[in-house]
Amino acid sequence: MSVVRQARAAARHWSADPYADALRAGGGPLFLRRGDGWLLPLEVDRWCARADAVDRELLDRCEPAVLDVGCGPGRLVAELAARGEPALGIDVSEAAVAHTRRLGGRALVRSVFAPLPGAGRWRTALLVDGNLGIGGDPGALLARMAELLCPGGLLIVETAPGDIDERVTVRLVGAPGGPTAASTPFPWARLGTPALLRHAGPSTWRISDRWTAGGRHFVALRTHAPTVAGLYHHGKVN
Repeated sequence: MSVVRQARAAARHWSADPYADALRAGGGPLFLRRGDGWLLPLEVDRWCARADAVDRELLDRCEPAVLDVGCGPGRLVAELAARGEPALGIDVSEAAVAHTRRLGGRALVRSVFAPLPGAGRWRTALLVDGNLGIGGDPGALLARMAELLCPGGLLIVETAPGDIDERVTVRLVGAPGGPTAASTPFPWARLGTPALLRHAGPSTWRISDRWTAGGRHFVALRTHAPTVAGLYHHGKVN
């Protein structure tokens, strides 16, 4: 199955009742569950809250306009809007996009692999809150992010702790043993910083910064800007 088809399939799962129910409630519990029963708790309470100090530090690094991929309930887009900075959130969940709009942020129900406004012109894009896992293929996702950013554009990625490089099939579930049914399975990925840097090919990306704040881990990457020599070579400078 292609990454695009996987992403479309995943859209159905993130629009499933466990996720929508958690957003309507303003918090969890909500988990990604592997086939072996292992559970990864999702921080829905933090996602539904206003941007915290760690988020604000991250947003201070952004260069407008900003595309938040997998914006969830929209705290980052809403914070940027409150600052008067242009930003757009995209998410496959209608409940997430509705929540973002209620907070005053601009958002679309859209997959990152679908046609998007401003493709090739965004100055900053965000993959935070685990969204590096979208589609279960980090290489394909990073390639798509490079298409969306302008030359020299900034990608801020939140990574998992440690040296994790994992492809999994998961379901969304609410409280273990609770009444809400699980979603159908979909592909996901988890990467720590070392794995991200292995996937971020030097022909496309250069490392701009990396930092840890509040127990969360971040990497800033930039696409390569065209050189003056390259512009002359392609006939774009007279």
